[in-house]
Formats: sequence, structure tokens, C-alpha cells
Amino acid sequence: MTQTEQFLDRTADSFAEQAAAAIPRVVTAVIFAVLAYVVVKAVLRIVRVSLDRWYPADQQLIADLGVTLVSIVLWFGVGLTLLKLLGMGDIAAALGTASGFIALGVSYALSDMIEDTVSGVYLLRDPDFNVGDRISTEKVTGTVAAIELRKSRIETDDGDRVIIANRDIEARWIHDLPDDGNGADSEGGPA
Repeated sequence: MTQTEQFLDRTADSFAEQAAAAIPRVVTAVIFAVLAYVVVKAVLRIVRVSLDRWYPADQQLIADLGVTLVSIVLWFGVGLTLLKLLGMGDIAAALGTASGFIALGVSYALSDMIEDTVSGVYLLRDPDFNVGDRISTEKVTGTVAAIELRKSRIETDDGDRVIIANRDIEARWIHDLPDDGNGADSEGGPA
């Protein structure tokens, strides 16, 4: 037998041994993936039902955000566990650490968007800030036309629609302004 044949035999034997050793890991990983899918879907359904009961229909954006955040965390955990079951624990640990640093960088880069979102949640939960209310902010005075997670739309007295970041509204706004004498009542409509 030549050296090449010996090398090929050793390689084939080594591959067969590793494949045989990997079969239980793969079977375990497949079973885990199926169970994880069922459990994650059930948990997300419970979270969705709970948040839908907690928040009224006009605050559906908050419930959607909550379900999305829980979903990201659960699926990330499933992915890391799956890697660990497949014998790639070092890769899973590296991904976990790297994702922490990436999340830190992303949160810093998106700090204004995060601030808008948090302010949007506060505004959506605030019983004194609703669509149709007449308000004044540092930049504009008018009637609230829409409240979203990141931005709100204000209909000005001139009929223009202005889009303002929620952090700018939440920081300083005045509610229930008196009639400004232009023929509009307290709801912003014609008198």
C-alpha cells in the first residue's frame, strides 16, 4: 500500500468515526429545534394575548414592540443553544459576546430612535395625550392627528401636517389650549 492509499484510508476512517460521533448530536439538535419552535411559538402567543389584553387597540404598537423584543431574545437563545448542542459551544460563546458588543454599538448609534420609541410608549399610555387633542410644543401648535411609536403628526392651525419626533413632544408640551380666535373650537374644528 502506498503512502497516498494509506493517507486516504486514514482520512476515510477518521471521517467515518467523526460522522458516527456526530449523528447523536444532529438528532438531538433536530429534536431540540422542533421542541424549541413549538415552545417559542407558544410563549409568543401567550405574550401576544397578554399584551393585547393589557394595551387597548389604539396602543397596538406597544404590544407589537413587546412581542418583537421577546421573539428576538427567544430565537437568539435557541440559536446559541443549537450551536452548543452541535458541539460548537465556543462559536456560541463568541457569538453571544459579539452580539453584546454589537447591541451596545447599535443602541448608541440609535439612541435618538430609542428615545423616540420610549417617548412614544409614554405618549401612547398618557391619558392626557390623544388624537384630536389640541396641544402646543416648542416647535408647533395644533391638533394631534396621529401618535406612532417614533413620531407624532400634528395638524397646525394653517392646515399643514407636521411630523415631530416623540422625544421633542414628550419633553415639553401643553394640553387643552384655549381657542386662538381663528374660528376653531377646543377640538381644533370649525366653531
